[in-house]
Order: sequence, then C-alpha cells, then structure tokens
Amino acid sequence: MSNTAILHLTDDTTPGGVMRVIDNILASKYLAKSGHHRMAVIENNNLTLPDGRVDIIVSHLALNWRNFAARVRLRAMHPNIPMIHVEHSYTQGFVAQKVLNKIRFFAMLRSAFCLFDRVIAVSNAQRDWLIRRDLIDEERLSVIQSSVDLTGFETLPGPGSRARIFGLVGRLHEQKGFDIAIQAFRECSGPDLRLKVFGDGPLRAELEELAYCDPRISFHGHCKDPLEPMRSIDVLLMPSRWEAFGLVAREALSAGRKVIVAKTDGLKDHIKPGATEVHDLSIAAWSQAIINSANDLEKDQCTGQNEQPVHSPKTSRFEYEWEKCLERF
Repeated sequence: MSNTAILHLTDDTTPGGVMRVIDNILASKYLAKSGHHRMAVIENNNLTLPDGRVDIIVSHLALNWRNFAARVRLRAMHPNIPMIHVEHSYTQGFVAQKVLNKIRFFAMLRSAFCLFDRVIAVSNAQRDWLIRRDLIDEERLSVIQSSVDLTGFETLPGPGSRARIFGLVGRLHEQKGFDIAIQAFRECSGPDLRLKVFGDGPLRAELEELAYCDPRISFHGHCKDPLEPMRSIDVLLMPSRWEAFGLVAREALSAGRKVIVAKTDGLKDHIKPGATEVHDLSIAAWSQAIINSANDLEKDQCTGQNEQPVHSPKTSRFEYEWEKCLERF
C-alpha cells in the first residue's frame, strides 16, 4: 500500500480542529510509509479533483442539503475510487439545540452517508449516537478519535499544586458555552483566582461585556501556538453545548492539566482518561465545579492515557487506526 495516493478534501481552512487533524495526518512519517497523503481545498462546492493519481478520497467536508448535489456528483464522477467521510461536526447535542426539522436533517445525513464506502466518527459518543439514530450501518462505521502530535504538551512543566488559573480555549462561539463559564467564575470568590480566555470569534464583544468589572478575567485572543494557553493555566474548562470530540481536552490532559468538561457528546470520551464531568450546563453546577477544583489541595497529574502506543513505541493510536482503516481498501 506504500504507493497508494490518498487525497483529503476540506472546505474549512480556518484555524481549528479539522485543519489540525488533517495537518497531523499529512505530517505523519508513519502514515507516509503506507501511502502518499495530500490535501485539496474545495471552494464553492467545486469538487473537480486536482491533477495526479487518486486511489482513495477522504472527505472532511461539511454535509448539508445545499451541497448534497455536489457530493452526489463527486460520487458519480468517481464510482471506482473508495471514498471515506470523516464526520467532524454533527452530534446529538447539535441536533437537539440547532436543528428544527429533525426528520429532514436525519434524511440528509442518511442519504449523504450512503455516498461513502466508510464513515469515521471522531468520538465513541458520536458513533453511539449515529448508530442509535440508525443514520448508518454499523459495519460501515469506524471510530478514530481526533488527535495531533502531543509531544510538546507532554513535555510542558506541570501546573501548580493548587488550581488558581482557569482557562477557556477555543472559538468564541455559542457552541463552546464560554458564557456559562464566565458567569460561573464570577460567582466564585477568591481574589487570587484567574480566568484566561484564549480565542476569537463572533461573541467576543458579548463575552467581554459579560466579564466586565471582574479584573480577574482576561482575554488573550487567538494563539497560533497551541502550547501557549497550556503554559499559563492550571485547569481547562469545557462547558460546550455540543462537541464532536474536543481536541483541546486531549491536549490539556497530555499537559497534565486538570480538565473539567460538560457531559456533552464527545466530551464524555475524555472522562475515562481523567477529565472531571459536570452533570449539566447550569451556572450553579459550573460555579461549584470551579470552587471544588480551587479547593483541591492535591496535584492532579493526567498523562493522556488515550494516546498510548498500540502498534510500536513511535506510533500513536491515531496513526495506527488510520492505517487500519485505509488498509480496508
């Protein structure tokens, strides 16, 4: 399979989890031994493949009714090329909060998934939901949890023995629930506590207004270096309203930081490796979780258990599972 030409298609090049996962695949020396990976950016649903041989197509594309016809054309134009789709977006939480006509939405997903030889869920929770809603046949579904190179996170100095600096890392968007965390933090006393917000997005002005008059809360914008937020926080807060996986949780656990997550979608995948769950998205529940963490005198060192090698000392589980998936074709 060393000469296999694998083309990854994406229509989202904004800084975030999708591009970082694709970059991880393209940079993997281990995966390079089993095939040549390259990426093509799709604009305006123009799914004309670039020049060069293509043996396998991997879609990281968004699925919706507006682009459904373009996905059908791609399948029709290349009927003999195996096609894999990675579902980075849709979850039970997303549908519950953002989809009004659920019957129509589920019909779109079932129809779109039928175009692909295999679909990859990015978390166990997402897989369970896809199966439970009968959106795809279980035998055509795999789980490969999103990941990046965690070496830099694993070598960061550990946090302090007491949790004083809390962090929010990600796009300032309704999805992430940062408004919940800010309100909850403001309910917590303690002049030495800090909340640092890393990221940018459409809700920045609204969140800054929400944090107004609390000098303990600071906004730091988008960081090109993903290690930067982890260097300066003790605890990562993730009160997401929906989340397919939550890559930053894996990074924080690998850096030995405490991680507090909502019991939402793919965030549940991080509980077994060491994250602390909050049972709901209420201000009271999150305020209590922050207080409990701040009062915990024990240093909680997490080691990123999910990323232990399963094939060789130099191979991550992510690489191994991608190799096995591609070997099917």
